[in-house]
Amino acid sequence: MPYKLNSVRILLIDDMRSMLTLTKSVLGIFGFKDIYMASNGEEGFDMVMEHDPDLIITDWMMEPVNGLEFSERVRRDPMTPNPYVPIIMMTGFSSKLRVEQARDAGITEFLMKPFSSRDLYTRIHTIIEKPRQFVDSGEFFGPDRRRKRTPDSRHP
Repeated sequence: MPYKLNSVRILLIDDMRSMLTLTKSVLGIFGFKDIYMASNGEEGFDMVMEHDPDLIITDWMMEPVNGLEFSERVRRDPMTPNPYVPIIMMTGFSSKLRVEQARDAGITEFLMKPFSSRDLYTRIHTIIEKPRQFVDSGEFFGPDRRRKRTPDSRHP
């Protein structure tokens, strides 16, 4: 089913200008028009406060505020306009420890660099079609870390 994405506000955060430009171009092809960009988590949080995005796509490794710290702030700062906003974490590091850290910081989806436009679309499609409920356990606030398994899932 085609989505009407032209009014969805997206925030892209990456310290590599070329990655921002490329990702913005891909999102434009998908139909997104309202795309904001920041070069680190500190700038990104200012953009969250100003534009209240519907989706955030952030890199992990940035200075002075990395994507993990940024995501934790979005989820926990009482001034955040929408702590439930979906966040996709992009990174070149895919070790189990990194994935778990991102999950524990409240990341909605994980996207391994380099990625294809199909990979990015799949993550966005999953956020739209299979939204996860949020959990607030006091120590954790974010999308339910457990994935629902169906009989046709590849994993037990």
